[in-house]
Formats: sequence, structure tokens, C-alpha cells
Amino acid sequence: MTNPVTITVPEGLPFIDIEREFDAPVAALFNAHRDPELVKQWLGPNGYEMQIERWDFVPQGGYRYLHTGTDGETYAFNGTFHSVRENEFAIQTFEFEGFPDVVAIEAMTFEDLGNGRTKLRIHSTYPSVEARDGMVQSNMELGLREGYERLDGVLAA
Repeated sequence: MTNPVTITVPEGLPFIDIEREFDAPVAALFNAHRDPELVKQWLGPNGYEMQIERWDFVPQGGYRYLHTGTDGETYAFNGTFHSVRENEFAIQTFEFEGFPDVVAIEAMTFEDLGNGRTKLRIHSTYPSVEARDGMVQSNMELGLREGYERLDGVLAA
């Protein structure tokens, strides 16, 4: 049984809060977010091929990646890692290039729960409630759930 993903979408506010526990130590979960070869194994929904053009998980680093679905459609994403503190947190921007100029700011916190377990908390801020609602309606929950289930396998390996 996998750990559930909790997604909170507050009424009338441009935020999304995500929480999920992992049966792995903080350092392993943090590394799975830092190492592009590991990121390719878990980020996004099932059945999508991922190509990473850039992944510099360091302060003032950046990223750009492409997801290609089974229908051949390609989706590009990019952003900047503003702050990265080893095994603690990262702050990044997130932009889906299909909706340019809608940039979210995301804070990720890695919390040590003890006994080799970690809680990942993500707080995403959007420029408007409408932009936030568009993200929610994009099947974000499915991609998160499926990606985190694959991440469980990466962490167990």
C-alpha cells in the first residue's frame, strides 16, 4: 500500500498545498529530487517519456524538461531553483510552457519523521485563483500520485 497524497486547494486563494510521507530517509528523498537520472524515473504521470534538457538543483540553478505522452504530444516545463538547502528545503519557480507567463513559486520542505521516514510538503503560489484552478483541472493529482508511487520504487532500490 502506498502512502496517500494530500492536496489542499483553499477556496478563493491562489495556493495549492501538497503533503506526502515516504518510507525513506530525508537524504534519499532529497537526492531523488536533485539527481536528474533519478528524477527521470519518477516525475510525472505513468506512460510519459521524460527528456531533461537542464537540471541544476542548486541555488540559482534551473531546469527544463519535456514529457511526451503515448499520443506523441509533448509538454515542456521550466523554472529556476532559487534556494536549495541540502536535506531541508528548496524554492523554485514552475512554468508549463503551454501556458506561458503563468509561473508558480513552490516551496518544498523535507521533514525527518524519524525511523527512516520523511514528509514532503509543497506550497505552490500562483499569480491568480484562475491560474491555480487551471493547474488543479489539468489532472495534476493523477500525475502527482502516479509519480510518487514510482518514486517509492526508486527510493526502495
